[in-house]
Amino acid sequence: MVNIIIVLILLLILGYALRGTIKHFKGEGACCGGGSGGGGRKARRKKLSGPVIGRKTVQIEGMHCDSCVQRVTRAINEIEGASAKVSLKKGRAVVSCDREIDDASICAAVERAGFHVVSIEA
Repeated sequence: MVNIIIVLILLLILGYALRGTIKHFKGEGACCGGGSGGGGRKARRKKLSGPVIGRKTVQIEGMHCDSCVQRVTRAINEIEGASAKVSLKKGRAVVSCDREIDDASICAAVERAGFHVVSIEA
């Protein structure tokens, strides 16, 4: 009888772990220490001070959830003259610029947030 109870408890724990893993890889779970919303701090849409003169598409590896998206958005939005719209499903950020922004600045911001830039296209 004791063995059956132990097996049932282990199956229950395994079920919860499997469910969490599936949510994580579908991008639905909070994998990075945040809840659904980037740790409670949703990145605000940044308004640029001037007209948009260009856009850059940044391919990013390592984003798994909405918390990751919020971290990348905040990191890019900290760059003066840049505003980001980040897509988890596409694994990319579209950066609108109201001045000339070098790729190294964008790359450094994303890397500081803990992610890897694969490519940047103008």
